[in-house]
Amino acid sequence: MENHYHYNIIAKAIAYIRENFEKQPGLDDVAAFVHLSKYHFQRLFNQWVGISPKEFLQYITIEHAKKSLIDGRNTLQTAYEVGLSGNSRLHDLFIKIESCTPGEFQNRGKGLKINIGEIDTSFGKASIAETERGISSLIFGSIDEIKAIKHYNNAHFINELGTYGNMVKSYFSNWKIPSEPIHLYLLGTSFQIQVWKALLQVPSSCLMAYQDIANAIDSPKAVRAVGTAIGKNPIAYLIPCHRVIKSDGDMGNYRWDPERKQIINAYEAIILSNKQ
Repeated sequence: MENHYHYNIIAKAIAYIRENFEKQPGLDDVAAFVHLSKYHFQRLFNQWVGISPKEFLQYITIEHAKKSLIDGRNTLQTAYEVGLSGNSRLHDLFIKIESCTPGEFQNRGKGLKINIGEIDTSFGKASIAETERGISSLIFGSIDEIKAIKHYNNAHFINELGTYGNMVKSYFSNWKIPSEPIHLYLLGTSFQIQVWKALLQVPSSCLMAYQDIANAIDSPKAVRAVGTAIGKNPIAYLIPCHRVIKSDGDMGNYRWDPERKQIINAYEAIILSNKQ
């Protein structure tokens, strides 16, 4: 009975936020609408939805803003349409949720040249995307998946590995660390990039817990956010998110299959450690 009661409250709150997102209702407004204290409502919403009411509102807002930009409205028009006070609020929201600016979302890589190609690795086929600034994506998947990445929709693709892509190909072939650094071009929020840079400090054959990464970036209470950022890592293997496991020793999930994560870590511990 209690679960049914709580479900109705959350459903009512979600409907209210969807119908009134242009007014950007605060926690007090939504809590009052469902006749709960804001503290009780916040806790209940988090339990049922997995994110806070504010985060839910941000996701609803960004979806409407994306539609507005796609329809051709400029950023100021879009900001006002979704209830934001101006361009800066819209910009901050896009950086936080979409990891790009409103203009970048609207252009979708227009004018950007991207070298793409597939390579063989010990862990299956991988695809690489490289701009003039460095590798922006490395996935265990097909070139079509690379092309589908939202940042690249209108980019000009060159079906040939670039300089750094060829360096990665050689590395996976002979496991010799290149004499020149492989440049990475990271597209993400400031927090995500902070997490990804921390991952670059995790040595081969060394496993760390999510809490360790949170501590490394001086955000010990942000374990959940760290996990989310790791899950959005766009550059497999080179940014070694596979070396982060749960505190109880369980390998946990992996963006490119948990089984591949097991294989990569076993390979590094047993074979690669003897080669380098």
